[in-house]
Amino acid sequence: MTRPHLSIIVVNWNTRELTVNCLRSVYATQANLQLEVIVVDNASADDSVAAVQREFPQVKLTCNTRNIGFAGANNIGLEQASGDFLLLLNSDTIVPPGALQAACAYMRANTEVGLCGVKLLNPDGSFQASYARFPTLWAEFLSATGLGTRLVSPYYPSPRPALGEIIQDVDWVAGAFMLVRREAYVQVGGMDTDYFMYSEETDWCYRIKQAGWQLRYLPAITITHIGGASTRQRSAEMTAELNKSKIRFFEKHYGPAKAAQLRTMIAAIYGARELASRVMTQVAPGGQKSRWQNKQAAARAVRQACADTSSLVASHHG
Repeated sequence: MTRPHLSIIVVNWNTRELTVNCLRSVYATQANLQLEVIVVDNASADDSVAAVQREFPQVKLTCNTRNIGFAGANNIGLEQASGDFLLLLNSDTIVPPGALQAACAYMRANTEVGLCGVKLLNPDGSFQASYARFPTLWAEFLSATGLGTRLVSPYYPSPRPALGEIIQDVDWVAGAFMLVRREAYVQVGGMDTDYFMYSEETDWCYRIKQAGWQLRYLPAITITHIGGASTRQRSAEMTAELNKSKIRFFEKHYGPAKAAQLRTMIAAIYGARELASRVMTQVAPGGQKSRWQNKQAAARAVRQACADTSSLVASHHG
């Protein structure tokens, strides 16, 4: 049997309509590509599985009995994939004609590239953060304080889009579209499932780059990423998990001392936010109190997350 040109892995968790629309866009733009599409469902309760089976019987479908997270589900798909190139594609994306062919053609012509990403667009066509440098203490300070989006780029840590953008080497690309060469995947393995949420793609890109592969951003190729258009405030739990994942990345790749510095910095910044929010809760008009209470809860959750990671960092000193 001929190996597919491209294996596409889509993780689904209660996103029935988004997943169906994503798959429709994939098959509508398949053209001459030999495709293998793998959907890994994380115990959805919204009839997603039946919808995929009904409309796309050709899809390889794996149904988990519980939500094992983004990294774990993608790893299942990667293990099943047989294509020359492997694409991790978010369920809330729409692929335009020619995008898959162009990305695969670039990877085929540039054998030094282990992974590439493309330009992400919001549904209204505006730019969405698509790539960034690997995190540093200074970058995390700018991110945690909000100064990055005010002083550097509204898409921080991703740079602003530039007119006449060219293909460029980057450190990591957004997880909505990650096209990896089979040889790079075989060399470094799948995603680290110890990340409960966030930073999995940064970690994977770091390991691929450390293994000697180049990572490229292809701005001439675009896809629509619907979820990234959301402006809803992160919940306290999500904010805490985001910062726990950042600390884990530092501990894993930069060492326990750097991780301890990051943890202390984040705890101090969010401690100040918690105090400020507590004051504002007392003085704000009645209609605004709940907003400041939510901010206070989020800051408290991040401080607790920092405390939870302290034992991890300390254990590596021992």
